Amino acid sequence: MTDARAEPAGLLARIKPRSGRGDATPLAMWFWDIDRVLLLIALVLIAIGLVAVAAASPASAVRYSGGSRHIAPLYYFWRQLGWVAISLPVMFVVSMLPINTAKRFAILGCIVCIALLAMVPFVGAAVNGARRWFGVGIGQFQPSEFLKPFFIVTTAWLLSLRAQDKDLPVFPITLAMTAAIGALLMLEPDFGQTMIFGLVWMALLMVAGTPWRTLVTLIGCIPVGLLAAYTFYSTARVRIDAFLFPDTDTAQIDHYQTDMAHATLTAGGLFGTGPGGGVMKFKLPEAHTDYIFSVIGEEFGLIACAIVALLFLALVIRVFVKLLDEQDEFRLLAAAGLATQFGAQAMINILVNTGLAPSKGMTLPFISYGGSSMVALSIGMGLLLAFTRRNPFLTRSPYIVRWSGR
Repeated sequence: MTDARAEPAGLLARIKPRSGRGDATPLAMWFWDIDRVLLLIALVLIAIGLVAVAAASPASAVRYSGGSRHIAPLYYFWRQLGWVAISLPVMFVVSMLPINTAKRFAILGCIVCIALLAMVPFVGAAVNGARRWFGVGIGQFQPSEFLKPFFIVTTAWLLSLRAQDKDLPVFPITLAMTAAIGALLMLEPDFGQTMIFGLVWMALLMVAGTPWRTLVTLIGCIPVGLLAAYTFYSTARVRIDAFLFPDTDTAQIDHYQTDMAHATLTAGGLFGTGPGGGVMKFKLPEAHTDYIFSVIGEEFGLIACAIVALLFLALVIRVFVKLLDEQDEFRLLAAAGLATQFGAQAMINILVNTGLAPSKGMTLPFISYGGSSMVALSIGMGLLLAFTRRNPFLTRSPYIVRWSGR
């Protein structure tokens, strides 16, 4: 007769993470716990980004060379490769953090980044009429990029506290924090990032089960916010006018970017002109950042663009499907918010490139050139991997779940 006391040990032997010869090192445990499909999607997007930046780099090098300044054709590609070499270890390290450590890291990061964001309009470097960056060393540091994942996790933590105490005023606290961040961003000004913060906050409220009357009221405030931006924010007014009334004389200059983006996107047809064969990209402003999706369309075709869009859709769907049986309120909210950020930012960039939305200066996650963006997105993806991490062996049997205490 089998000794019942030996059963847990037998179960442990069967569920023990294995890598090679039964290795149970932290790295092996991480490998079994991590969502490898989600990690693969992120790595594929980063690889596509390197190819796309290499394709866009000659056009941007020509545009930004002038006078005594000469930029090598692959200048932006080599720099992006360096940023990827920095970002990947950051993503892996963050994904290995215990949940509570990752939460504390994000809350501290949120506090620091809000303080830096408050300083940017006064001491930041001015680029194209906006102060969004600190000039640091070999590049520029953009606090708002790093604030996004930290803000999402901090907001998720605050909203999750309501499950412990229904009387906690988490809604007004998160509203005040979001409004303060939005006000600081508009001082730069950065209307696109303000939209991302607002959209993610509302998505978190929905997932948290906020009463529908509150949500309807917030949705009703969106037209009021757009009207206020149109009235008091000249850049928004010009871009909205250019989008709605493209044939007017005042809109011609601002509409040039979206017109060229659409022309570049469709110039390659379904299969593209081939790597290095693009011509329209040389007329495209910010080919390596805001409009890199159009460069992909010209050189690799509309089918390649569809694949990129589907990868972002797969990332979001993968996360939300994985969260269907998540019992931890904080992990549910944090992972849903981070996935929403990636999806919303990608959607806005694609809509701008296809001419379906006004220009907003929004980069395409993991694909557009940018040091701050790449490192910040890698932190966000690391946090997402940390919050969706779970041992597949421990969730395979209801008995094992009960025995393991989960």
